[in-house]
Amino acid sequence: QVQLVESGGGLVQAGGSLRVSCAASGRTLSSYAMGWFRQAPGKEREFVAAISRRGDDTYYADSVKGRFTISRDNAKNTVFLQMNSLKPEDTAVYYCAASTMLGITTIHNNYAYWGQGTQVTVSS
Repeated sequence: QVQLVESGGGLVQAGGSLRVSCAASGRTLSSYAMGWFRQAPGKEREFVAAISRRGDDTYYADSVKGRFTISRDNAKNTVFLQMNSLKPEDTAVYYCAASTMLGITTIHNNYAYWGQGTQVTVSS
């Protein structure tokens, strides 16, 4: 098993940047493909970005493509989501998740392990 803890959320103005992190403990992070999801109030949890086990493949939701970058440091057991050009509609709780699938996946149910989430609020 792996335990995930997100950090780095906060309040930022529209157009600003923020980097959220996901630290893993337990099993080594390189055993998992990783993803970021988000959930805004009153909305379903949605896929944001995913990265392969070695970090050589990434995939993004259309809504964040070109603005967000997912990366990982397996030596430090940490995954990052760099968010630039933030918009008010990016406001949500951001969750990292770990999948045992060999490739990256955008499907919520393919992720077995989840963090508790970190709040990101973008003011207009």
